[in-house]
Amino acid sequence: MSQLDGSREQWNSRLGFILAAMGSAVGLGNIWRFSYVTGENGGAAFLLIYLLCILLIGLPIIMAEFTIGRRAQSDAVGSFEKLAPGKPWVLAGILGVASAFIILSFYGVVAGWSVFYFVQYLIGGLNASPADGFDGFFVGFISNSWQPLIWQFLFMAFTIGIVFVGVKKGIERANKILMPLLAILVIVLAGYSMTLGGAQDALAFLFSPDWSVLGDLDVYLAALGQAFFSLSLGMGALITYGSYLKKEHKLPGAAASVATLDTLFAVIAGLMIFPAVFAFGIDPGSGAGLAFITLPGIFDNMALGQMYGILFFFLLSAAALSSAVSLLEVAVAYFIRKFDWSRKKASLIIGGLIFLLGVPASLGNGVLGGVSFFGQPDLIDSYDFLASNIFLPLGGLIIALFVGWGWKKAEVLKESDFGNTGLGNTWIFLLRIVAPALILIVFITGLGIF
Repeated sequence: MSQLDGSREQWNSRLGFILAAMGSAVGLGNIWRFSYVTGENGGAAFLLIYLLCILLIGLPIIMAEFTIGRRAQSDAVGSFEKLAPGKPWVLAGILGVASAFIILSFYGVVAGWSVFYFVQYLIGGLNASPADGFDGFFVGFISNSWQPLIWQFLFMAFTIGIVFVGVKKGIERANKILMPLLAILVIVLAGYSMTLGGAQDALAFLFSPDWSVLGDLDVYLAALGQAFFSLSLGMGALITYGSYLKKEHKLPGAAASVATLDTLFAVIAGLMIFPAVFAFGIDPGSGAGLAFITLPGIFDNMALGQMYGILFFFLLSAAALSSAVSLLEVAVAYFIRKFDWSRKKASLIIGGLIFLLGVPASLGNGVLGGVSFFGQPDLIDSYDFLASNIFLPLGGLIIALFVGWGWKKAEVLKESDFGNTGLGNTWIFLLRIVAPALILIVFITGLGIF
């Protein structure tokens, strides 16, 4: 195994790193979350704000995280301890590790639902509409006292297994298989969906803005939260993955590739889902149940419904797995360094703890129904709100300020591979002024402070 300092793993190739970083970004956020959040927030106008968030905030912070990780060659917390010892910047790393625990705990629950649906379509259990409808079927499943736990456990076991094996043999190898496969699947499914008769309405919904929604501040908060969630910003994953890079691997091209391909994946996923939604007269703002209630109802009316269901839920499950691996790696890398644990020990212990943290969320629609916080309808939404609307923006804000102001500019530009160029200085300006200002405005508004 190739090492950096005699004990630290590294990527086998630049392509492997880009695919792994894409795997971190491409997940439930691009397919399940992007589609229903876009539907709830008016379509094209939301998409435009989302793209601006990617350009002005997402891409600069991706570059910042990669630069921090490659320079420090350490985990999310250790990187700040190494680059700014004894200073409060380390809070960004702590928030990243905490976010990994919180997000993966509920992420594993929803991903477990996806695996369950994939198996149901595979064995023919959803070939016809259930007796109590797809709504009743879904509610019956998630409110069951033990079934969701089994599928959550199975998904987490797959995730732990990949991280257990290591960076090159586990994470890199898995993403070299998953990412090309996911790209092919989403394009094939989008192509088929566009033939169903709702393509014109879907294209208008996604690309003809209703400017009236721009007066709704919740749309901006949703777009920022989606950008952070989708790109894995502020959670330490990109710092951790960047720390496994060789010094000769150039960062700007890798960062641009990850941001572009992740966004393209989300848009194509929209083209996969919304033509079918409009073809069958479904409300695009169906909410979080879009993937598990609305789409199965659509599949039931399609000539190739079972095959579409198999491919869609395999796509959803595989995308979730690639992101879950990066989340677990953030926490595992920290505990390996902090407590001198072996990778195998850290993977099993931390993966097990995250599973247990997710148990209340898994039971939140059944025996723990009614338990929630932050004014959210259930525990999954409560976990999501805490991570996506508080921890991730705060982590991203601190990262932007650290690279923009807390690190010597000349050193940052050199480490980032930009050098003292116009592009490099624009990047620093975005990190110093634009990204922090936008994050703060939307963050404060979203918390109802103003």
